[in-house]
Order: sequence, then structure tokens, then C-alpha cells
Amino acid sequence: MNWDTIQGNWKQLTGRAKQQWGKLTDDDLTQVAGHRDQLAGKIQERYGIAKDEAEEQLKAWEKSSDDSWLNITTDAEHAQKPRR
Repeated sequence: MNWDTIQGNWKQLTGRAKQQWGKLTDDDLTQVAGHRDQLAGKIQERYGIAKDEAEEQLKAWEKSSDDSWLNITTDAEHAQKPRR
């Protein structure tokens, strides 16, 4: 998933970010609002790491992300679900 997708779906992905960086507060994640540079800054601040390290962590997190993180069901998947 690219960063534009992450930013556009930030509210859905804050839980994943919280799993990755547990020291980030809900307020931190709200303030970041999906902006990569701001997230890197918060990671630096909370973990006391260098900017390069924060960027490497973000790059790895972005690379590991996929559409399953968004809980999106396609029309085909929706049609296969039994109706009650």
C-alpha cells in the first residue's frame, strides 16, 4: 500500500500504527492525521531515535501494509456472504 492510501485511510489504520508504535498516544495519532513527516517526528520524539531510524521504521511498516488492513469487502465478497 502506498503512503497516499495510508493517509487517505488514516482513521482506519491508526490501530495498526498503535500496534507498531505502542508509545504513540491517541492524541499523537490524531494530530499526525496520516502525514508521514509528522508521524516520523512523533516516533522520534516518543522513542528517542534518530530521524533516519524513524524513516526506516516507517518504510518497513509501509512495505508490510496491504489492503487487508482496511477491512474493505469487494462486491464479489459481499455477494458471497449468506444473508439472514
